Amino acid sequence: MEFVTDPWQWWVEPFIGDPALQRVVLAGLLTVAVTSIVGTWVVLRGTTYLAEALGHGVLPGVAAAHLLGGNPTTGALVAAVAMVVGVRGVQRRSPLPGESAIGLLLVAMLALTVVLVAATDGIDEHDLHEMLFGSVLDTGTGDLVRQAVLVGVVALVALVFHRALLVLTFDETQARLLGMRPRLTEMAFLLLAALSVTASFDAVGSLLVFAFLVAPPAAAAMLARRVPAIMATSAAIGTGSVLLGTLLAHHLLGEANHVHDLSTVVDGHATAEGAAMAATMALVAVAVVLVVMVTRGAREDLSA
Repeated sequence: MEFVTDPWQWWVEPFIGDPALQRVVLAGLLTVAVTSIVGTWVVLRGTTYLAEALGHGVLPGVAAAHLLGGNPTTGALVAAVAMVVGVRGVQRRSPLPGESAIGLLLVAMLALTVVLVAATDGIDEHDLHEMLFGSVLDTGTGDLVRQAVLVGVVALVALVFHRALLVLTFDETQARLLGMRPRLTEMAFLLLAALSVTASFDAVGSLLVFAFLVAPPAAAAMLARRVPAIMATSAAIGTGSVLLGTLLAHHLLGEANHVHDLSTVVDGHATAEGAAMAATMALVAVAVVLVVMVTRGAREDLSA
């Protein structure tokens, strides 16, 4: 009950006294910023499967970067763009439904990841863990700067294409009549999804980035109507999830491993606790969605 009896020590002191935790929060908030923008369109357009596929589609790029000695973020971006171009190409030239095209490329990217990992001696268990679950505790200043740049690019592209995305999402015929070039807008949306995954995977991992792309925007879509309001509400929910998830992981995992200063955690502990910290953030975000769903359902039952 320390969070009640000593609120300053439980709620505030960890963020003040631990530089590693401060970097975790910054990385989490940047992830929230980019996923709130793109995730709103993902949820409204019903393309959550595409978001999941992109989250896994960056893996061969990261593995190739390890194999060639390159930067994992650059590899992830190249793989994400290749996935986007591939999905768009298969959708346009194949009679298969859109989800079939995405599934086909997802299987190919996962298979390619396995081949590259098998061919790369430099990828050990630690690297694989980071690829899947992120390395939020290992986040440095350079990582935060790269993430901030990608967030800025996403925000700029989203602003430029906001009106076109809005019309295309709700009325594709109207978008064509208004000359908004739906194909270009669709490619812009796919590029936004790829950039958001690239900006987030290093912090929260390819498996958990999907939760941030879907959970806060889904909860926000049940609470707000206008797109800017949904984005703002999603950002608020995501921010709360990052802060609460970080605190829960810090206290519960820190006590379990007798660690109270995460800046001293190294190697295996850093990987495990960093992954658990990102996962705790995601669990809080999903819990918010469930609470909103239950509350909304109960309210509708009472008003019926």
